[in-house]
Amino acid sequence: MCCKQGAVHNVNLTGSSGSGLALAHSVLATLGRCSHLVDICAISSISINHGCLPPSGPSLIRLGAPCLKRQHLPGQLPDDSCHSLNCLLSVSVGAPWLARLGTRPAMRNTLADHRKTLLSARMKTTARIVCSLFLVLLLSMAGFCLWRRPDRAIRVATANVAQTLCTGVFVEGLAPDRVFAENIAPMKGMHILLPRLHYAVDRDTRKVTAQWLGHFVSEVTYYPTYGCALPLLAPDAATLQAAHEVATATTDAPATSEDPTIVGALALAFAEPAHGPHRNVHAIVVMHDGKIIAERYAAGFNPDTPQLGYSLSKSVVNALFGILVKQGRLTMNMPAPVLAWQSPGDPRHRITLDQLSRMVSGLDLTEDDSGFDPVSTMLFLKKDMAGYAAHASLRIQPGQQWEYTSGNTLILTGILRDTVGGGAPGLIRFAHRELFDPLGMQHVLMEFDGAQSLVGSTRIYASARDWARFGQLYLDDGMIDGRRILPEGWSAYVSRQTLDSIYGSGFWTNAGTAADGSHIIAGMPGDAYFASGLNGQRIVIVPSKRLVIVRLGSTVDPPDFDMRGLVRLVDDVAATVH
Repeated sequence: MCCKQGAVHNVNLTGSSGSGLALAHSVLATLGRCSHLVDICAISSISINHGCLPPSGPSLIRLGAPCLKRQHLPGQLPDDSCHSLNCLLSVSVGAPWLARLGTRPAMRNTLADHRKTLLSARMKTTARIVCSLFLVLLLSMAGFCLWRRPDRAIRVATANVAQTLCTGVFVEGLAPDRVFAENIAPMKGMHILLPRLHYAVDRDTRKVTAQWLGHFVSEVTYYPTYGCALPLLAPDAATLQAAHEVATATTDAPATSEDPTIVGALALAFAEPAHGPHRNVHAIVVMHDGKIIAERYAAGFNPDTPQLGYSLSKSVVNALFGILVKQGRLTMNMPAPVLAWQSPGDPRHRITLDQLSRMVSGLDLTEDDSGFDPVSTMLFLKKDMAGYAAHASLRIQPGQQWEYTSGNTLILTGILRDTVGGGAPGLIRFAHRELFDPLGMQHVLMEFDGAQSLVGSTRIYASARDWARFGQLYLDDGMIDGRRILPEGWSAYVSRQTLDSIYGSGFWTNAGTAADGSHIIAGMPGDAYFASGLNGQRIVIVPSKRLVIVRLGSTVDPPDFDMRGLVRLVDDVAATVH
């Protein structure tokens, strides 16, 4: 090996003359004659400016290593060829070679000038490359922003914050700081926004605003007897009048239990764990054979406090469809009567009401609570939620795959609105007349979108006792005081497992079995099924024990929301009743 590391790296030629091949030979010969100055084995490449070559000539001659396998350099040149060529020879050198030129001032100065020129060119090239990379990065970021829309996700976040605060402060009657600490601060991904997230509660105007970095402002207004709404979802006067007409106000004292086992079970369910997310349990009600046998409330809550059910609302939508089925106005196996799907060539026209209720519609309506997903957009940024969901494309054939999404429920509530008639006021009166009033549910609030579809995915409130009475209706297979509200066999229908999921129709179920033959939720009775909402809202129905257990709270612990604590509560209570 004759290559010496750190000596000459590149040779660049500029100028004009000769053919590419002849010039290359001349360069190599020159380097050979100048070997007392240049260690040619250290040269990694020779670059020849296109001005020296015809268009078809080579632009780069790579020497490689070691030493071109000591090939002989062609041609002989005169002694002064080390100082002149038809094309100017410019050599980029390392420190060792410069040191060797110390005794040759003229050559050293000439080469130093050329080196400065070369370095300047290289710096310009590097700058162009850096600018190009920076431009590519900016374009990539712009593309990402257009695709993911982080501004939209931030607007979803501020809208969610304002709505959550409105619910907690004005509907449930809690202090803003408590609502923020229990419900907002622990939210998935919220830690990124918290340092610049600000909110304000105006009790005089009943408004809550939330903003981030002084922008992305969201405002939510509280309407008594109705609930909370963003401006694009504000209820009209007729809706507010209907909500006011059905409102009732009663005050009940909590029931007490004499059974120390049940008392202990409730205390354990309320207790905060030593580690991990807080439970923040707000209420537990236990009904056995239709009677409340025990209940407990956190500070600030009582038997009359309306509490947001989140996805317990989906089970209410299921009941309203059950009523329409009983009345002969719908059947669950019929194609969903959605106007946008009526063309025979539209593959969505085959989607049935049952498939929507069982979350097997096949529609592309992902729900992951990221702020980027279509369901987040639907719930916080769209006026017509049902219409937005109905325009989703088909991702997979209906009935083939289970995927939980609130978009399915909003499509159902659009159908509910059109079938009942009368818009939001008509549905408020229908729901109270046919469902809530017969059950004695006296603290129900229902919120609607801007097109007057019930936000039945997440925005129905009821007191803990009301939710227990609702569960009792399913325990009794749709009967109340000898009156049939739901079709016979409806409870068996909703608790039947869908595909290989843990879901039935509007309810979750433990009636199925896992691959090893065990029940899906270990420790919970095999015939149990339950309504379930975000942050641990649960209505558990255990037919074999004639039990209904309601558990409400702010347990920000996705995806199970203290399922282990719920199983233990159900098991402890079930062991005490006969």
